Amino acid sequence: MNTAIWIKRIKCLIIVSAITSIGNMISTTKAGNPVSPLAAIPGLFFLLVCTILGCIVYELINKVSPKNLPAIAYISLVTILLTIPGFSPIAEWAIDATNKVGLLPLCTPILAYAGISLGKDLDTFKKQGVSIVIIALFTFTGTYIGSAIIAEIILRSTGVI
Repeated sequence: MNTAIWIKRIKCLIIVSAITSIGNMISTTKAGNPVSPLAAIPGLFFLLVCTILGCIVYELINKVSPKNLPAIAYISLVTILLTIPGFSPIAEWAIDATNKVGLLPLCTPILAYAGISLGKDLDTFKKQGVSIVIIALFTFTGTYIGSAIIAEIILRSTGVI
């Protein structure tokens, strides 16, 4: 494992955690249940450790297997295993800690990175032309309709509606 790359990754994750804690404070304050950045630190630290562990597993498996899953699969697996009550001794603590961190603030740095990445490749994006916009609209529409159908089925089967 390359130490310089890992130092950059950890620095990046710490910066993302700081941005997330501020976004989390803003989001929870608007919702009427403010969570200070200090109160969100344990949950963000847990997510940071899970991310690092998942990346380590990804790199180790990548060395021995020609076919592998994306890193997010390993990060998710580590997080799921660490939050299964009865399986993991830290599950209750992890669940309580991460309940103080909202999903939207976690997405904010990711979306910012995607925007920067898109801006960097703007010439390539322009070459795609109108077709990329049409494909994106079909994708968004299909995802929305698919989600609505699944929600309708589940809500009707459980008797909510």
